Amino acid sequence: MSGLPTKEATSEAILAAILEILSDNKAEDVVQVDLRGKSSVCDAMVICSGRSSRQVSALSDKLVEELKHRLGVLSTIEGKETGDWVLIDAGDVIVHLFRPEVREFYQLEKMWVPISEGAAPSAS
Repeated sequence: MSGLPTKEATSEAILAAILEILSDNKAEDVVQVDLRGKSSVCDAMVICSGRSSRQVSALSDKLVEELKHRLGVLSTIEGKETGDWVLIDAGDVIVHLFRPEVREFYQLEKMWVPISEGAAPSAS
């Protein structure tokens, strides 16, 4: 039953709570990606950074705890042990928490930026 809301929480309510919790707990460089109509897995993805492995782990704990308390959303966590890249599945919203170096290496948000917004492909 993980990742599914136990109350009638909409994807918008889950996303709003996630953004508020991350802001309150000093997450950095928060980016939200609207995936409605682009993915059958979720409606939105949030990508953000913590300054250290310890902060990434603490943010993930706080986020899961608050989502459960506020909305009854039971989330699953992957990667918390190392604190480099933590994935939280909150049902309709997926959250990626990174250390800055790891985020820069994977550049996950660039996968979802339309070509017209990003750099033009090289002609090589």
